[in-house]
Amino acid sequence: MPIYVVLMSWTDQGVRADRDTVGRREHADALAKKYGARIAHAYWTMGHYDIVSVIEAPDDESITAMMLEVTAEANVRTETLRAFAHDQMQAIVQRTG
Repeated sequence: MPIYVVLMSWTDQGVRADRDTVGRREHADALAKKYGARIAHAYWTMGHYDIVSVIEAPDDESITAMMLEVTAEANVRTETLRAFAHDQMQAIVQRTG
């Protein structure tokens, strides 16, 4: 299953509701399930991003739909990166000849 790294920054609304962040993560687990995805890891971070998640999803369309639903709640802005595991990257490099 493809892997995605999702970088999240709280919006002003998300900061005002910071006490709800753990509950929002639990809601995100249910949302992931709706799209056939799984949040493998989620970390609250210091620095430019407030949350970093590693999500496994069946395809680009599923993760995109999930992130549209997450951002519609207006608590976070997201940046989604497609990630490749060691074996996947090795296969990609081998294709280059």
